[in-house]
Amino acid sequence: MTDSTVRRAIFSVLGVLILVVMLFPVYWMVNASLQPSGNTLTAGLLPLDPSFAGYRRALSEQGGHLVTSLIIASGTVVLSLAIATPCAYALSQFRSRWVSIGLLAILISQMIPGIVIANALYQAYEKLGLLNSIPGLIVANCSSGIPFAILILRSFMLSLPPSLVEAARVDGAGLVRAFVAIVLPISKNSLITAGLFSFLFSWSDFLFALTLTTKNGVRPVTLGIYQYLGTQVQNWNAVMATAVLSAIPAVVLLVAAQKYIAAGAVGGAVK
Repeated sequence: MTDSTVRRAIFSVLGVLILVVMLFPVYWMVNASLQPSGNTLTAGLLPLDPSFAGYRRALSEQGGHLVTSLIIASGTVVLSLAIATPCAYALSQFRSRWVSIGLLAILISQMIPGIVIANALYQAYEKLGLLNSIPGLIVANCSSGIPFAILILRSFMLSLPPSLVEAARVDGAGLVRAFVAIVLPISKNSLITAGLFSFLFSWSDFLFALTLTTKNGVRPVTLGIYQYLGTQVQNWNAVMATAVLSAIPAVVLLVAAQKYIAAGAVGGAVK
């Protein structure tokens, strides 16, 4: 056995151990959700007598919150891409010193603490009547999704050959038609990547939901779990079941869009 084989074997074992450590909380969450009831500290390592009572209770009490989160996240994706895509294309095509200033402003906006944005939005929403509303939360989540989407999309659109759009213009297509018919189909991978991250930003949001909702009418699942903890401290299977259900959409999307994410993330790296 050569030294390189030994090193590969050691690295493989270390990688598996690190993966087990990282995934153990996820496994314990699923295991605890299948326990009949009680504290998670008393649960066994395996759900030998699995019970789905926690899932039934979670769906009955938190199902509406899951639907609310799905609506907010989907709306965030649509609005973020609708604004970020033409902005990214414009920033990739214009050759001006103002483009660098605009990109710097976008980067700075990503550095602003969320609590600062949430407090500012609360005062504005109170005057506009957008508190405790789904549109209000969609707009708030777009404050994170749009800048990130612009950066992802622009890095890819910089690699688009100008001759493609010019050929469409020669054939009689206007700027909008060339953008829709040529640029958007080619940018599919980066659009999926930007849309997925916008979805994840919105789906996992807690700060905006906590700050901009003061009533029980609109409750994303993250806020629902937070409030659930206060009433289910002796019955954690429902809490863990809600956490498992809230993780399913993100996992499904990540698995389904994995190849698009990889292509979209590195698409702008090759000119």
